[in-house]
Amino acid sequence: MTTSGSLYKRIGQFLEDHRLSPDPAHYAFVHAILSEPDGTLARAVALLVDGGVRLHQDDIARLGGPTMASPPAPEPASEPQAVREPAERIALPQAEARSDELAEQTEDQVAAFMTVIRTVQADTSAFGADLARNVAEMKRGGGIDLPTLATLTGEMLERISATERRLEQATAEADTLREKLAEARATARRDPLTGLANRLAFSEALGQCFQASESCHLALCDVDRFKRINDDLGHATGDRVLHSIGKILAEECQGHLVCRHGGEEFTILMTGLAADQAAALVERARDAVRNRRMRVRETGEPVGEITFSAGITALCPEDTQETLFARADALLYRAKKEGRDRAYSDS
Repeated sequence: MTTSGSLYKRIGQFLEDHRLSPDPAHYAFVHAILSEPDGTLARAVALLVDGGVRLHQDDIARLGGPTMASPPAPEPASEPQAVREPAERIALPQAEARSDELAEQTEDQVAAFMTVIRTVQADTSAFGADLARNVAEMKRGGGIDLPTLATLTGEMLERISATERRLEQATAEADTLREKLAEARATARRDPLTGLANRLAFSEALGQCFQASESCHLALCDVDRFKRINDDLGHATGDRVLHSIGKILAEECQGHLVCRHGGEEFTILMTGLAADQAAALVERARDAVRNRRMRVRETGEPVGEITFSAGITALCPEDTQETLFARADALLYRAKKEGRDRAYSDS
């Protein structure tokens, strides 16, 4: 396949993955991303979609697109990397500090950018006043004074050159600001403990599903007897177990959106699957979690078998987010009540 053919295919796949209509404006936006993978726009988009998060129309507009209605290291088979990693690498306070740092840096960039713009505006205004004054003097003199004209031309060239330099600086500031804002937005939509999308990102993706024509299934998953892990082995181990479960779910459900919805609860948003396929995907993920053997990093003590229960339901035309979640939650409650370590579907 030719290079252009390959790019065309990748653009089409990107549009499909992010549920974007195949119109010329979206095509041009995605072409700019994929044709310059090291460019500012591509880096900003990469931050937003890391971990399977879909681009939202608001994101595209913020990045200058059309307005319309570093991966983790491989995990050893013997013991999950999440259980062996230092707790501070996934601690919530550090993530909050990073978010505060990004917000502060963004404010600084905005201030610097506005300073450049005000300087350019002041220079332009001053030059306009000088030009008007010199033209008026030449008119009063009844002719063109060549020395005055030469001086005016020289001033014009100096101001144009200075303005070009400042505009270059402003462009660089704008590019940096766009990257910072994209990073801050990506951080705001990412769960700091597991690295998965959080409830905000999930809500945005689910909202897009309501506008799409393809099938959509929601799985609401809850780790069984998680309190035992925290009580017996400590909250640090509990956090690492959640981190590891999140990685397993993301690996098993590639192509679909996995989120940490809160506490020991995860959600999986599956699109383009029939009911039996969605149920089978959740069952494979449950098997993968159950079969993973984890140990406490500090002592080597086995964590024990980890399981989760799930409720799976299909999005119906008359649904709201509330009714969809209520149905999945009722199925999850039934799975918990009837013995845990199982998944129930309404299909």
